[in-house]
Amino acid sequence: MTSSARYLEAYTLQDSKARIPKVQMMAEPGARQRRAQARIAASLSEIGFALPGSLVLRTTACGKAGCHCQGDPPVLHGPYLTWTRTAGGKTVTRKISEDQQARYQAWFDNARKLRQLVTDLENLSLRAFEEADGTSKR
Repeated sequence: MTSSARYLEAYTLQDSKARIPKVQMMAEPGARQRRAQARIAASLSEIGFALPGSLVLRTTACGKAGCHCQGDPPVLHGPYLTWTRTAGGKTVTRKISEDQQARYQAWFDNARKLRQLVTDLENLSLRAFEEADGTSKR
């Protein structure tokens, strides 16, 4: 435990003898960490709709005998824009049009920003924990 850690103290009553032991509660983050958390929270509040997943251009082979995609060298079908995401523990992929991509690209971008902000908040929380308890990164 570091000397700079600030702890809230609480007293609890235990059993009928009314002993009042001191219990250490969660440490308070420092002012710099609270400001960083507030910046992340403000950024989170600005994010609108968010579509998870990836947009990928794909080419495919159909498997029909005699099709140009089966030739040597193969000339594949596409490219097709696909959106792949996880839903209910399963991978879901669907084709989307260029028009749909143009309309919803901001939502895909928001999902990326959201994931980054959550990662930043988790890292900030881990640093606050380690500083408060004087533990090493593991």
